[in-house]
Amino acid sequence: MAGRESMDGYAADTEGGARAARGIEGGAQAAFAATLVDEWVRAGLSDAVIAPGSRSTPLALALAEDGRTRLHIRLDERAAGFLALGLSRATGRATVVVTTSGTASAELHPAVAEADLAGVPMVVCTADRPPELQGVGAPQTMVQTGLYGSAVRWAVAVAVPERSQEGMWRSLAARAVAEAEAGPSGPGPVHLNLAFRDPLVARPGPLPPGRADGRPWHHVSRPVPTATPVDVAAVAGGHERGVLLVGAGAGDPVAVHAAAAALGWPVLADPRSGARTPGPGTVAAADAILRSPHARDRLRPEVVVHLGERWASRAVADWLRQPGIRHVLVDPDWRWRDPDRLAATVLRTDPTALCRAVAEAAPEPPAGPEWRTAWASAEATAQAAVADALDGRADLTEPRVARTLFDALPTEATLVVGSSMPVRDLEWFAAPRHRPPAVLANRGVNGIDGTIATALGVAAARRPVAVLLGDLTFLHDAGALLGAAEAPEVSCTLVVVDNHGGGIFSFLPQASHLPEDTFELLFGTPQAADVCAVAAAYGVGVVRAADEGELRSALKEKVGSPGVSMIHLRTDRTANVAVHDQTHRTVARALEELWTPR
Repeated sequence: MAGRESMDGYAADTEGGARAARGIEGGAQAAFAATLVDEWVRAGLSDAVIAPGSRSTPLALALAEDGRTRLHIRLDERAAGFLALGLSRATGRATVVVTTSGTASAELHPAVAEADLAGVPMVVCTADRPPELQGVGAPQTMVQTGLYGSAVRWAVAVAVPERSQEGMWRSLAARAVAEAEAGPSGPGPVHLNLAFRDPLVARPGPLPPGRADGRPWHHVSRPVPTATPVDVAAVAGGHERGVLLVGAGAGDPVAVHAAAAALGWPVLADPRSGARTPGPGTVAAADAILRSPHARDRLRPEVVVHLGERWASRAVADWLRQPGIRHVLVDPDWRWRDPDRLAATVLRTDPTALCRAVAEAAPEPPAGPEWRTAWASAEATAQAAVADALDGRADLTEPRVARTLFDALPTEATLVVGSSMPVRDLEWFAAPRHRPPAVLANRGVNGIDGTIATALGVAAARRPVAVLLGDLTFLHDAGALLGAAEAPEVSCTLVVVDNHGGGIFSFLPQASHLPEDTFELLFGTPQAADVCAVAAAYGVGVVRAADEGELRSALKEKVGSPGVSMIHLRTDRTANVAVHDQTHRTVARALEELWTPR
């Protein structure tokens, strides 16, 4: 509730205004807000998240009284922002999020930053004080114009509404949606900073007329960049030893695999791509395979085509940096996802269109079948070794939890993954499966902030959701659970891996280079809070699982059931590092045996 207005400020600003509002007809602010809402509905928006506050009253009332959008009320603005992010991820449409003035608007910044870098559309509406209250010490007032900097696709500060301005209202609302969903840099957040003056409560009166056909004032289509012959030639240019490296946003998985089959190349498939499905060209264990020096040398490609977001794996990143590899970056929104500056060619084209064109243009049959066969052999060997290393243990390790979740969740579920060790364990250890669940992660800024709120937003779109996260990520965002258990239409199951601290830091040099007490203080950061008790305090039911059988049973019971629940798993950070190391050694030995002449 960081942005909530103090009672003394509320009384000073609204007591007289509320009295003055009685009997007012056709309040310009009310009409303005109602016009925005009507245009958003015409544009197809279905959800709005409101963090209660006084200054945003005109817009909050308009959303409530219109009745055509689903309202989601959250007391904490940070949680409201990530809830809107999750809704937009699930629906593919912009979600409106509304806050009052002051620090409430600043609380949205983490979600705005994530939406920017992840390409998620949002219409961010922050209420503001009128000009006469700026710079004079008025309560709950700060400079909000330009608050989010370059993180928004479009930003506009709207003056206190007057009837003389009504000719621009519908255009403003429609453009906000167009900028969020169809702008030249791809989907992302927009910011409307809306100044309101007392009285804040009034009846709107007639709205300026909209389009007669019920369409929004501006309908902007987002053109899909088609693949040109030059684009196709850049991919299918006669290279035998090529790789498709695919992540979230890589396009239609069927098209991706069709292009790879036509080229005779493997598909290194991140779970978030949707392409980690069984097939002769699918490689899921790339992280484990490419930790082996033998594999890095034997499987060095001539060309790598990057589709979608990058893998989290450092082993894959190191392999890509080898000299002599030509890199082709498919970048339809000009986001330049190339931190190592490897790309020799950047294609500003739609990945699905490109893959379909390549599949049609590639030579038949593909040249060099031994290249794809080598990858297939490495994948089969690595998967068998991973299964042998993990399934032979009685305890429930963190890699095994990730592997089990990807395998056990129903196809219609969505798996939201924390952006620390969980997303890496899923990327490294989840085996291919038919019709896998959708996988989402906040990997725009790669922070743990808002993981629970994001998942609740996805669940609010009427999807069953499971969330894989650690105890620190849970505690960081536990406040998002406030009121969540009271929404029976939501189905969200938190799978909390509790290793009593920040497990990912145990894999970094800090763990071996620092004294243990210093490491624990600054990086391990064990917390005294009881994760299960915290969940119970928010009305969330808790089930504990100690082995894979109990985990699968709990998932079958909870995922898809109404409400919010938690499956709690206890692990050990030191043992977790050892499990990862042992598994990687097992894979390396198996690959060495595979390639050792007999």
